[in-house]
Amino acid sequence: MKKAVVISILLTFFICSCTMAPKYTRPEAPIPSTWPKGDAYEDIENVSDVSKVVGLDWREFFTDTKLKQIIDMALQNNRDLRIAALNVEKARALYGIQRAELFPTLNAYGVWTEQKIPADISTKSGEAMNFKQFNANLGVVSWEIDFFGRIRSLKDRALEQYLATEQAHRSARLALITEVANVCLSLAADRENLKYARSTLLSQQESYDLIHRRYEMGVASELDLRMVQTRLEAVKVDVFKYTRQVALNENALNLLVGSTVPPELLPDSLSVVAEPKDVSPGLSSEVLLRRPDILQAEGQLKAANASIGAARAAFFPRISLTGVTGTTSDELSGLFKAGSNTWTFSPQIVMPIFDPRLWSALEASKVEREIVLSQYEKAVQNAFKEASDTLAARGTISKQLNAQQSLVRASEETYRLATARYMKGIDGYLGVLDAQRSLYAAQQNLVNFRFLHLANRVTLYKVLGGG
Repeated sequence: MKKAVVISILLTFFICSCTMAPKYTRPEAPIPSTWPKGDAYEDIENVSDVSKVVGLDWREFFTDTKLKQIIDMALQNNRDLRIAALNVEKARALYGIQRAELFPTLNAYGVWTEQKIPADISTKSGEAMNFKQFNANLGVVSWEIDFFGRIRSLKDRALEQYLATEQAHRSARLALITEVANVCLSLAADRENLKYARSTLLSQQESYDLIHRRYEMGVASELDLRMVQTRLEAVKVDVFKYTRQVALNENALNLLVGSTVPPELLPDSLSVVAEPKDVSPGLSSEVLLRRPDILQAEGQLKAANASIGAARAAFFPRISLTGVTGTTSDELSGLFKAGSNTWTFSPQIVMPIFDPRLWSALEASKVEREIVLSQYEKAVQNAFKEASDTLAARGTISKQLNAQQSLVRASEETYRLATARYMKGIDGYLGVLDAQRSLYAAQQNLVNFRFLHLANRVTLYKVLGGG
């Protein structure tokens, strides 16, 4: 009865005991509370018709049906994401192992001992003897009572590491989604540039044939022929370049997806890709604290905080209990007979008196926390820079895109007029060549600005935490 009372008191104290870890408070973010302002940024307060990124699932953010199918394939087959998911399962299992240290382990075991004792040390005078013993036991061996929270702090550290790994998986998932989208957009841009290059090549080939006939007739000069030939070869170089880029983008996309993407899902140009939703960062930069990589860094900081508790608790006594009950007999047949029962109860206390390693371990855990704190603050600062850069691009790219569209229309008209004047003999072919070169460059830049416009929305979704 007394033993039961003592054990009950110990268990109650154990359950109610607390850790010696410092109380955790989230560090103040080392960034401004509001977004940057200036000529490069849109007035965020006046931005309308946009969605809040918080809570916006990627299936809602992306509006292109084919792109969503490709992203779904990547989420199912990408090997890096699969490894990240397995790391989460591993961290969860390690947390389960550490958490189980709080509870006793019950074991059943049997022992058969047979020994010969020589005559000179035998209890029977001058006679050797054989000793045989059978044991069947059930009990708890060396269960540490966590009075000072050492095991509980280690459990908390394992929990925070598991949660940080889970956030790392979320971060990898978000990175994969946006990377697949960007590669698809890059593929669409290169295919569109390839179309422009091929169209220009066809036009230049026709011009070359025309100038060549005029040259043979003595109407065009050799200079005109060589200029159009030079331009023809330059466009051929671009055709080969964009053909290679299209193949490289397809290979990159297949690697991200983890399998070959069906050709019918691949975009032919940027014009056929539905724009993702425009998202707003909100008025406060605190939205960055919800990013998976920031939550991962904070989880590591909490784990380092818990390590201090375990290091502090190591200075205090460790109390462990061993309790075994069973039966013992010198014959196997008598193992479970009446009167063969045995029991053992062995509490143990270990008090560190002089161990310099404990002080070093505590100091190391404190320094580790400062290191992880600096890493957390750096992660927040990097996130603010990424978001600010993306917002600056957002405020200027749309204006560049509009100006470039006007430039393309003007270049088309210039090319038409220059060609007409040359055919009538008013101007030389140099004017046509310059107009054609300007139009081709303007078309390429228009494709690039369209790509940057769409990619900027994808990047903004990512840097703000992706919902």
